[in-house]
Amino acid sequence: MTNILQTIQQVQFTDKPQAELLLIGFIRETFDLSVQKVELRPLATSLNSFNGFITLTDGTRLFFKTHTEQDTVIDEYYNARLLADVGYPIIQPLYSTTKTGQQFLIYEVITAPAVFDVAWDLELRQAGRDNSFLTPYNLLKQAQNDADDALFTYYQVSLQSPTPTPDAPIHQLFYHRLTGGRYDRFYADNNPIILPHGTFRMGNVKRVKWVINGQKYDETIYDLVARAINTLNPNRALATVIGHGDAHNGNVFFRTETNPPSLLYFDPAFAGRHSPLLDLVKPIFHNVFAMWMYHPQTKKDSTIIQVDVRGDEWHVTYSYALWSVRMMFLESKFERVVIPTLKLLKERGFLPDDWREILKLALFCCPFLTLNLADSNRFPPEISLLGLAMSVDMNANDPSGVLAKWFDVAHSALG
Repeated sequence: MTNILQTIQQVQFTDKPQAELLLIGFIRETFDLSVQKVELRPLATSLNSFNGFITLTDGTRLFFKTHTEQDTVIDEYYNARLLADVGYPIIQPLYSTTKTGQQFLIYEVITAPAVFDVAWDLELRQAGRDNSFLTPYNLLKQAQNDADDALFTYYQVSLQSPTPTPDAPIHQLFYHRLTGGRYDRFYADNNPIILPHGTFRMGNVKRVKWVINGQKYDETIYDLVARAINTLNPNRALATVIGHGDAHNGNVFFRTETNPPSLLYFDPAFAGRHSPLLDLVKPIFHNVFAMWMYHPQTKKDSTIIQVDVRGDEWHVTYSYALWSVRMMFLESKFERVVIPTLKLLKERGFLPDDWREILKLALFCCPFLTLNLADSNRFPPEISLLGLAMSVDMNANDPSGVLAKWFDVAHSALG
């Protein structure tokens, strides 16, 4: 049954006043707070969450954030203290409840913008040939580089030998979405999906052979799902670190009031002890490749995508621009965290032979399972096709070939 927070997350986009009334009731029942009003902020980043502001009767203004997950099998979320103890700059909540289905945190108001908003503004400026993006871009780049250098340090100091992590919250983002109901709910064989070249049953789509931008893939989506379930099993013994788990740009603030500018983490819904390989996946995909997911209509208008059906093969061609700020995020993460982490794991004898497959199959889950690609109310047909193609593409290449290049660079760096 959908709980109250899931209802609020969905209703905020269609009936914001009603969602806010429901939320006031939840807060009053859950916390000893005299709430005068709440203000929801339905944002592009609110894919499986919602946030906004609370005003108390004494005039105090607070910020709230929650993550909703319909098929959760994890009992404990929001290990903010665990992150802070390692050194992560992270906002600590003033009030919180972390019970399953009621994960809700209340913070002091932070005026700094989310990196998501800063980066999207920079992308739009560059796309519009507005050179004013250069100065804020350089400030953000320095802050990102510094944050990634620090992230590798947190990995170093918290690294422990391989062990299974069946209770780690991060597995909710990958393995449990594949096996816990979301995959079947989104993509049951009889579910329809509207694509540019017709309406199809998902069972047929999952059997398609793909040729994407000239690259032929032997595996179907059925094959990828089966391999991901096996490879990403939480009972695998992998080296672990203390990580945020979901540190995409919507969960990081950009502080220009510090000298130099810096990044500040929040919303540690999936924080805990888990594999550093999994910890890196969400920021790599969502910060670099996922703007079509947040702004589907804008990206539809700027993305060329074509499909040619030849028997059981779909030949898909698309051109998806990665602007400077997206390339910066990817380069910083690989140069300063991914490659040093792989080297560290190898030095300690902890590097799994299939490290590439772990990263790529988790990357496959990001476009495929964060949102329902068959939801025609959210995605136009062209973007549904782009999401499917990109899901398959994450297993080897990507829209511009840069991800495959960085995997090769990482492999070479290991010697």
